[in-house]
Amino acid sequence: MSTDLNLVLVMLANLAMLGSSRLSACIRLSAAQGILLSLLPLQLELAEHKLAPRLALFALTILVLKGVVFPALLMRTLRTADVRHEVVPMVGYVSSLIFGVIVLCFSFWVSSRLILPHPAPSPLVLPLALSTILIGLFLIISRKTALMQVVGYLVLENGIFIFGVALANKTPLLVEMGVLLDVFVAVFVMGIAIFHINREFDHIDVNQLTSLKD
Repeated sequence: MSTDLNLVLVMLANLAMLGSSRLSACIRLSAAQGILLSLLPLQLELAEHKLAPRLALFALTILVLKGVVFPALLMRTLRTADVRHEVVPMVGYVSSLIFGVIVLCFSFWVSSRLILPHPAPSPLVLPLALSTILIGLFLIISRKTALMQVVGYLVLENGIFIFGVALANKTPLLVEMGVLLDVFVAVFVMGIAIFHINREFDHIDVNQLTSLKD
């Protein structure tokens, strides 16, 4: 699979998450994104006809965490909360898809005007990184279900990952693993918080929590 095809599939996963109300489908799409992104550092290294052992280890770690561990934690929380759909999002699904297309076009426009310290390995890297970050922020803001907001957080981190691996691929392995550890802790803590919210209030709609009174 080429780098460009990989990035196009990541983009399609972003749009699919914007248009889906099923939480389980969004979690699986984020897992698919994680698997695709685990291939990105390998593809970039193989394009230069070299493959450092640390990059192979890093790619394997990404695959396990983003493709298996994080989705498994979220699916377990989903079963515990007994929620299947994002019923009434703050922004409708059609409007969300339109927003996603606008963000993608905007990201291509911004990327064409940025001057990078060194050439990107693909013309899709920078616009896809920017659009994925913005779509992740949009999911966090526009969705009421806490679990979907966690998915948005993962999408946001995926955008940062694309930007970092493709444009700053000389980052030491220790820093890369430190970022992954931060994400793991954040997702784990969020899962625990959602579990306790559901146990106390029988729902995970964060919009309803704003109306709590003494």
